[in-house]
This record gives sequence, C-alpha cells and structure tokens, in this order.
Amino acid sequence: MNTELLLVEGMTCEHCVMSVTEELRELDGVSDVAVQLVPGGASQVTVTSDAPIDADALRGAIAEAGYDVVRS
Repeated sequence: MNTELLLVEGMTCEHCVMSVTEELRELDGVSDVAVQLVPGGASQVTVTSDAPIDADALRGAIAEAGYDVVRS
C-alpha cells in the first residue's frame, strides 16, 4: 500500500470533497481517498493506492476538479 498526503486549497463544502474524491478515484490503482475539509484553508487529502502514483497525475486529477495542490 502507498499513501500520499496532499494539501488542497479552495475546497469549501462537501460538494468540493465529492468532486475531488471522484476525480482521484478514477486514477488507476487508487483504493481510497479521505478528505479532511478545512474551509478557507488547505484541506488534507489522503490518497491510498496499490502502488505509487505519479505526483503529476494526482495534481492533474485535483486540477480537473477545479482545485489547487499547495503541497504534496
């Protein structure tokens, strides 16, 4: 198992959480996504996968949902 922790800005509600979760779950190998929502700050997004996932793929999925990774 591989776990990545990302800090994501711009998320304000449960709809934001669902959007990010859906985009990340579409990546091959992702088995779980957990989000600790911090409205007005950087939310913590934990991605669990069977194997390491390219950081650009993770950032791309989050960008596709409309948000920005501030630190991984």
